[in-house]
Amino acid sequence: MLPPELPPLPALTRAEGEFVDAFLSVVDLLGRINPARENDTYSALRAAQALPARAVELRDALTKMHARGETEVHAATLARALRVLDGERRAGRVTMPPGEPA
Repeated sequence: MLPPELPPLPALTRAEGEFVDAFLSVVDLLGRINPARENDTYSALRAAQALPARAVELRDALTKMHARGETEVHAATLARALRVLDGERRAGRVTMPPGEPA
């Protein structure tokens, strides 16, 4: 049995696609670094070491968008793309896990 088909990605410019990909890469790394969720210092260290390079990719994607005259971020379209790419789950790893109030 095949898994259900994902909805198609919305139409994005190449720079928007690079922006979304770079953003999710940064989010994934931050999720691996999150001290409230991670218990392996080596994994967190490796993610922290990779973070500057991914941040540069994110900056470069935004620079490319701006240089091409893409001065507006179409939040609704990019949010749909992030949802298709499992962005909600991935971003959830950056937040605090549910727990007891302090």
